[in-house]
Amino acid sequence: MINVVDLFSGAGGMTLGFKYIIKNNTFKKSDVFNILFANEFDKDASATFRNNFPEINMVEKDIKNLTEKEIYGYLNGENVDLIIGGPPCQSFSTVGKRVYDDKAKMYQEYLRLLKIIRPKMFLFENVRGILSMRETFYKTDSDGNILYDEIVSKTGRKSKKPKIENYGDKILDKIEKEFKNIENDFGYKIKYQVLKASDFGVPQNRERVFIVGVRNDISKEWTFPTPLTKNVLSIKEAIDDLPELNSGQIISEYNKEPVNYYQKLMRKKSKNLTQHTAADYGEKIRTVIKNVPQGEGKNYFNKLVEEGKIDKKFYLTSGYANTYSRLIETEPSTTITNNLTTPSALRCIHYRDDRALSPREGARIQSFPDWFDFSGNMGKVAMQIGNAVPPLLAMAMAEQIKKFLEGKND
Repeated sequence: MINVVDLFSGAGGMTLGFKYIIKNNTFKKSDVFNILFANEFDKDASATFRNNFPEINMVEKDIKNLTEKEIYGYLNGENVDLIIGGPPCQSFSTVGKRVYDDKAKMYQEYLRLLKIIRPKMFLFENVRGILSMRETFYKTDSDGNILYDEIVSKTGRKSKKPKIENYGDKILDKIEKEFKNIENDFGYKIKYQVLKASDFGVPQNRERVFIVGVRNDISKEWTFPTPLTKNVLSIKEAIDDLPELNSGQIISEYNKEPVNYYQKLMRKKSKNLTQHTAADYGEKIRTVIKNVPQGEGKNYFNKLVEEGKIDKKFYLTSGYANTYSRLIETEPSTTITNNLTTPSALRCIHYRDDRALSPREGARIQSFPDWFDFSGNMGKVAMQIGNAVPPLLAMAMAEQIKKFLEGKND
């Protein structure tokens, strides 16, 4: 049995990949990985975790307040083989503001726990933007408060941007350096690779960086898993068996049979349909969605307004080019974000229905089975889904780690 500590666990996407295997096209519990305790700060994500993994000790608190004495108590004398988890990634995302804030520095808490627990290896997951993010030093006043510039957009919207003094090392270089030589002869050999979720059976073009550290006293070389499939799943193949849904509607029963292996896998053991709901939109949002075809978004809609085909009162003044965008049914989904239920977010409008994705559809696209039970309101659930590691991708990493620690790695 491989002893594990699960950090920044969120709703449990990574956990699901380590606690389950797929056998006969069904999620089956596995006893290979023994998770000694998990840690998550968000109360809704913690509740979701407990719903689905009641046998695992969930420590719901800020990791910065997790003391060495507490950690040893949770380990109960057991040695740890592996730490898994991904610190918050919003600060590194190329979609967001990329501010070097406290969340961007949470990898230091991961390092602190490595010093205490000293596992044989660790698995650290984050967005691709971590590859280019640099340590950033901001200009401050005499009291140490960060100074800001006021930014005014073309539409007159005001926002604040911190003034930058200078840049330091790349975050990934800092991680590699600090994790390699922690103290004395103790540290980790670091390897990292970008993995694409669609290569591992997930119907989503999601790319994530996986950083693996192997303790210096272990001579074996780590290798990442190779793609499991060349036949990527489209979004339609993933969710087309779920009922059609209108804005403001909730549907709690299936009305179609699953027609392919993925739909059957996702639906096994699930009797009732949950989290299949859409918000009730106002006139402007309904107008936008109705007029945006597959693969198009904000710019396409605004062109219709400029051409006089749609009333100018509906002109969209905020958002990126790929906001208010409709998914393409014959392709995998674009990356699911924590705003997947909001039409104005990055591409998340259903390929057929005039609405954003439902939380359950987002979960499906992430490869959560339909029986996975989420807690919280629709926004909180969407956040948990968007922040998660796709379970099928985590499962591939778990299998590779199992082979490595059991001496079967090629």
